[in-house]
Amino acid sequence: MSIPYKRILLKLSGEALMGDLQFGIDNSVVNRIAKEIAEVVALGVEVGVVVGGGNIFRGVSLAAKGANRVTGDQMGMLATVMNALALEGALNNAGCEARVMSAVAMPSICETFTHRKALQYINVKRVLVFAGGTGNPFFTTDSGAALRAVEMQCDALFKGTLVDGIYSADPKKDPNAERYDHITYDEILSRGLQVMDTAAVALARDNNIPVVVFSIHTAGALVEVVKGRGIATIVTENSL
Repeated sequence: MSIPYKRILLKLSGEALMGDLQFGIDNSVVNRIAKEIAEVVALGVEVGVVVGGGNIFRGVSLAAKGANRVTGDQMGMLATVMNALALEGALNNAGCEARVMSAVAMPSICETFTHRKALQYINVKRVLVFAGGTGNPFFTTDSGAALRAVEMQCDALFKGTLVDGIYSADPKKDPNAERYDHITYDEILSRGLQVMDTAAVALARDNNIPVVVFSIHTAGALVEVVKGRGIATIVTENSL
């Protein structure tokens, strides 16, 4: 089978790891995702993962209540490290050698991200789990995912969401929302579609990295989309 991608960056929200829980990490969901990543690796695809922290803490929610935004975002970065460690353990249990690399230095817990070392790891087929976002406040983990996709020279940025692609509106609220099989970066920006933040979309566009949006909650969807099948929305520079 010809696989269209040699190396991908998978963006997982913290909420994706929460499952049906109201807070925290659902181990059954983490284990399922880890096994699907292991299947992708078995296909010969190199994988990096960026995890969010919204299942534990969201800095913007603290700032909305009048607290310091920088402090809130730093707390959110710590939440991503917790999620990354959970995913690392599940990946190792699934037979994938994984390594957490954090943009925020905490050497007694995980390795600090450096571009050179990360490339060395991914070139020897380790799954890299990137934590800490960009290491800076005011940037989302979507921006962190786009940044790592560029740095790791990925063929595509995969974003696992609650729905099976990009819609003109929230399909859970608007039954008439139109689903797109393909859309351009500029169309996302001009229409104000809430897929990724504008910085992330612009970074992917400027570096010509396709964005593949699919449902991470659908079992097996990641593997099927990596194979070039399955249901997803593809974001590129030009219309197909």
